[in-house]
Amino acid sequence: MVQKQSAPTVNDEMKGEQMQVLQKALESRIIGQKDLIRSMMLCLLCDGHMLIEGMPGLAKTTAAKTLAQALEGEFQRIQFTPDLLPSDLIGTDVYLHESATFEFRQGPLFHNIILADEVNRAPAKVQSALLEAMEERQVSVGLHTYKLAEIYMVLATQNPIEQEGTYTLPEAQLDRFLMHAVAEYPSHEEEMQILELDDHLSDSRIPQKSVKPVMTQKEILAARDRVRRVYTDRKIKHYAVSLVSATRKPGAYSQKLYDWIQHGASPRATLGLVAAARALAWLNGDGYVTPHHVQQVAPNILRHRIIPTFEAEADGVSRQNIIEHLLEVVAVP
Repeated sequence: MVQKQSAPTVNDEMKGEQMQVLQKALESRIIGQKDLIRSMMLCLLCDGHMLIEGMPGLAKTTAAKTLAQALEGEFQRIQFTPDLLPSDLIGTDVYLHESATFEFRQGPLFHNIILADEVNRAPAKVQSALLEAMEERQVSVGLHTYKLAEIYMVLATQNPIEQEGTYTLPEAQLDRFLMHAVAEYPSHEEEMQILELDDHLSDSRIPQKSVKPVMTQKEILAARDRVRRVYTDRKIKHYAVSLVSATRKPGAYSQKLYDWIQHGASPRATLGLVAAARALAWLNGDGYVTPHHVQQVAPNILRHRIIPTFEAEADGVSRQNIIEHLLEVVAVP
């Protein structure tokens, strides 16, 4: 059995309540999309980035902008296009005639919450510039390196059906995203709520349409520190390692996995599983991580890190199907 940790302190509970307020602020503007909202909060607590896949019009931009407003953060949306240049993201040195010197002008990456819209439409050089910002939290211009904000999160979107004029994201960049969330269509009831919310926000008598800040960036950093201290038993860590190992040696676990998985996940997946499970446990008010927490975050952690075989794709086996079977065949502690 997994050992229990002592109950969370009052301070931890207060911080957890603040995160619940943040979640409600997001849900007040984003109807439905529960998984997307929860994944955004987990990425925020884990200091990670997220890839969002979904059709146009599913509130991906609104979700990112609302998150920035609720955190008193700076938001920047970047529309990725084939003619985009790295300098359009990171900025460039501008020559000043008055002083005969160069001055660096910051690009849109120097904000807290970055929405990289249709990231797969940009060429490899631009994706490489984004990769350095995501992984190193810095950008390089000439001989100089510039640090990015301490609260820094990239939300990248891509259209799942329109592939004309797109560039496939390299595996190295995909692995830098902590999570890959899928934005689904709303239900009938949820779409009715969207219409009602739109009528409410369109009312000219309402002067303020943006979400008020509910947490400071300092409080987010404190919450991250508490998440890192959530107790994780060695058996849970072994379970996370086993799940990832099963994607690399699928034949040792199941013939189906062997037929479906061509390449498995990297150690970043293991680190992401444990970190996200801790964050989920803390959000739920639990004092320790359980296998259920790991299973809940596994789909979004592994979805973009496993490469299906040609046979799996030909048979219509989705990555979600593969992960569900993976969770069935790997023993739970």
